[in-house]
Amino acid sequence: MSLKILQSGLLSTIQDNGRFGFQKYGVIKSGAMDPYAHRLANILAGNPEDEATLEMTLLGPSIEFTEDHIIALTGGNLSPKVNGQPIPLWRPVFVRAGAKLEFGAPVSGCRTYMAVSGGYELEPELGSRSTYLKAGIGGVNGRALKENDDLKIRKSDLLDKAAIKNSEAKAIAASWYMKPDYTVINKTVRYIEGREYDWFTEDSRSGFNTEEFTLTSQSDRMGYRIEGPVLALKEKRELLSEAVGFGTIQVPAGGQPIILMADHQTTGGYPKMGQVITVDLPHLAQLKPGEKIKFEKTTVEEAQKLFVQRKKEIDFIRSMVKDKIDKGVL
Repeated sequence: MSLKILQSGLLSTIQDNGRFGFQKYGVIKSGAMDPYAHRLANILAGNPEDEATLEMTLLGPSIEFTEDHIIALTGGNLSPKVNGQPIPLWRPVFVRAGAKLEFGAPVSGCRTYMAVSGGYELEPELGSRSTYLKAGIGGVNGRALKENDDLKIRKSDLLDKAAIKNSEAKAIAASWYMKPDYTVINKTVRYIEGREYDWFTEDSRSGFNTEEFTLTSQSDRMGYRIEGPVLALKEKRELLSEAVGFGTIQVPAGGQPIILMADHQTTGGYPKMGQVITVDLPHLAQLKPGEKIKFEKTTVEEAQKLFVQRKKEIDFIRSMVKDKIDKGVL
């Protein structure tokens, strides 16, 4: 069972939850830019949450299905169509052999995730199937998909259980409150103070918390460069490089912040204004160049509360999907 890539799209890579345990050796974690959409795609397709998905950015690929498959698309809406007919996101969809999946203009967000029931048949490297482009490891030979690639798919028992042979699966869908709204203008991103927050002038801290920042075109899976009010230190200070993470907000000498993303380096030596909270990383990952955000400071306690709430939401939909699968009805 396989999928044939007819056109590659702008940037289509295999990603999973990431590569753990190797940052001490300088090997980055990688993984899905929008972890929430990635996990929900797998749940809706009946896969383990750490199974690999296909992450597609802005302009999706064209894919031919050589066998019947159940897929789930989540994340940004890149106008997916099967044989010219629009298909829904955030629910399982049955696709017949010979069908062609294509994408159009982005409606909301910029990254779509596709899980295929059974999972992509790829060997992990350093414990993960995530593609790390600069090192050339993971995914399909460590690179983005290209024309004529064949993605092997493991056999799925779900195809035999699912009573959806005549149309797309309609019984399971993520509840409305679980679907992120990527269309919100002037998105607010919450953060907790960084270790060097007090190094910045009062005006800089005030501007960071009240003014808008614009995502520039100099942004990728490694980091987002944003433009807004210049953030200045009270005085010039030296800083030893130390560990950084997904969502760390660093401020180089020029005063314009960089938000570290999924392919971030393992250490950094710039002062850190803050750390984006985990539940807001998906919204950040779906930003397109030119879109604006504002920052809102919160506490560790509130970030933990929101994280637990998100976990409960994911647990609920996982339980709902499992119940439907056990009953043989999608």
